[in-house]
Amino acid sequence: MSQEQTEFQNVRFERVGARANIIINRPEKRNALNAATIAELYRAFEICKKDPAVRVVVLSGAGDKAFCAGADLAENLQSMNEYLRLVQRENFVGLFKIIPQLGKPVIGSVQGLALAGGCGLAASCDFVIASEAARFGTPEVNVGLFPMMISAVLIRNLGRKKAYDLMFTGRQIDAREAERIGLITRVVPAEQLQAEVDALADDLAAKSPAIFKLGKDALIKADQMPFNEALDFLSTMLSMNFLTEDAKEGQTAFVEKRKPEWKGQ
Repeated sequence: MSQEQTEFQNVRFERVGARANIIINRPEKRNALNAATIAELYRAFEICKKDPAVRVVVLSGAGDKAFCAGADLAENLQSMNEYLRLVQRENFVGLFKIIPQLGKPVIGSVQGLALAGGCGLAASCDFVIASEAARFGTPEVNVGLFPMMISAVLIRNLGRKKAYDLMFTGRQIDAREAERIGLITRVVPAEQLQAEVDALADDLAAKSPAIFKLGKDALIKADQMPFNEALDFLSTMLSMNFLTEDAKEGQTAFVEKRKPEWKGQ
């Protein structure tokens, strides 16, 4: 299996076959997000979006203590021109925009703490597989902040009551509760986390990239529409689906009892 690496300072970025691994690489800081790390994460997702060879993305954190513990508060306290701080904040916003617009499935692999912005990043992924040792929360309120930007992600994932519970109390929840309220997809023993992520990534990478892009883009748009309007839109998108080469190939392969050979068209 071929592997290609792209050099970053705070992120490890690897392409292995049809899969891209994006690893937040600041384990000594519990993979906290400083400005440089956020910029590198966004760049890595941009590479994945533009590269047709990448069919699935796995987002994780280095080490076994944290997926991502949120913002680097020490950097927040540094004196900085407010305009520069605004620019950095826009980069953070960009992360939450590019993940749903990637046109490819994104798997979050959570092995430890996923707090504050890290909890928001996990929630932004299409799938989240977590170790039984993982913990989630939005503790910003305890240090005089409110999780403004990630609130948009959490409310869309959890609904208002569950999102408010996390954001207003700042409490942490374990992986089982996170699964129960719909924040994550699946909980597995720590020693099985990598195998579960690998199996899901392999399964997704084996499917049509054209249909995933069409489907993910359609779902994101439909989610913002009134119900009747969404149904009409999705009906049109189904027609578009039937017009693709991969739809014809998939149905033909099923009838002929063989594996489909996706063209990505």
